[in-house]
Amino acid sequence: MLYLLHLRDLADKLGCEVHAYCLMTNHVHLLLTPPSTDACTVLMRNLGQRYVQYFNRTYERSGTLWEGRYRSFLVESARYVIACYRYIEQNPMRAEMVSNPADYPWSSHRVNSGIAADPLVTPHAEYLALSEDAANRIRAYRSLFESGLDASELARIREAGLNSLPLGSESFKARMEINLGRVLRHGKPGRPKSGSDPDLNVDLKSGSDPDFQMPR
Repeated sequence: MLYLLHLRDLADKLGCEVHAYCLMTNHVHLLLTPPSTDACTVLMRNLGQRYVQYFNRTYERSGTLWEGRYRSFLVESARYVIACYRYIEQNPMRAEMVSNPADYPWSSHRVNSGIAADPLVTPHAEYLALSEDAANRIRAYRSLFESGLDASELARIREAGLNSLPLGSESFKARMEINLGRVLRHGKPGRPKSGSDPDLNVDLKSGSDPDFQMPR
């Protein structure tokens, strides 16, 4: 598909690693690691422009295709990144389009579950941490899809995407507020104290309307 070809080309040029994706009928989810926050902005802008130009030429139309600017949010590593993998690749199941994520052709699930290969997809460190052995890692990953995310996990991810809020522990959110110098949680007026946390493992996840999503 042309969208994925453009995504791969831009990701290679900008040094972004794509870990998971899902192309739905009216939105797209992406989970990726950029070398910088600017790389996300450039990738999403260029990807949108390329696809809109193609779509308009093909269907003899003009104007924008997307409903709004992409939305992005930070994702803490460990279970939060794996939860995003599951959220993205289970999307067609939640939409009742398929009964098994492996049956959906426009997502990264077949790659991450060891069924197919795709140079677009790069494993995240948390994915690799499922097991040192590749076969065991694939079995462990597949087992994550034997059930869906619980309601609280779904709600947290959806809130983060809708409001561009960090997804992670309270301590992670507090450190991000200090690093970025702005409030990133609901109900916290004022500005946090300045400071830095150079050892923090930060994941960036972008989403939009259509619902693009990406972490670091």
